[in-house]
Amino acid sequence: MADLGLPTVVYNVPGRTCVDLSPEDLATIAREHHLIVGCKEATGDVTRVSAIRTAECNERPPMLLYSGDDSSQREFVLGGGDGCISVTANVAPDLMRRMIDAALKGDAEEAGRIDGMLQGVHRDIFCEANPIPAKWALKKMGLVESGYCRPPLCELDEEYRAVIEGALGSAGLL
Repeated sequence: MADLGLPTVVYNVPGRTCVDLSPEDLATIAREHHLIVGCKEATGDVTRVSAIRTAECNERPPMLLYSGDDSSQREFVLGGGDGCISVTANVAPDLMRRMIDAALKGDAEEAGRIDGMLQGVHRDIFCEANPIPAKWALKKMGLVESGYCRPPLCELDEEYRAVIEGALGSAGLL
C-alpha cells in the first residue's frame, strides 16, 4: 500500500503469519517507505515499544505503535505505545477507550482498574477463530441480529457460548 502512495500500518502478527518483524526490520522498512506511518505489534512483548523506538530512524517522524495483543495492550500503551487495534474493542468500545485514554495519560491505576474488568473478555474472545466469538458476543448484546456470521465462518460452537456470556457479564456488558 505504501508503494501505491497510501499511508500504511504494518501488521506484525507472528501468530498468524509465522514471521516476526524485528524492531530493526520495522525500522528498515519504515526508512525505505516513508508512507509507513505505524505498526500493529501483536507479539505480546511490551518491551518491543522501546526496542522499536530505539531502532527507528531519526530522519522521519516516529511510527505510531499500536498493540495488537488485547491481554497486554494496557502495559504496551503505558510503556510508550500510541494505542491499540483490538478485538475486545468491538464488544466494549467505551471501556477500551477509557482504559487506553487512562494509559495514554500515564494513569496506571485507572487503566489497570478498567483493564481488570476486561480480562475475561480479552481471554475468552479468542476461544474460537476471530471474529466468530466477537460476532456472537455482539449478537448476545443485542447489537446485531441473527445470521451474524457469513460463510465461510460458522456460528460459535455451543460449548463456548456460556464462556463468552460469562466474560461479558463480568465486564458489565450484559
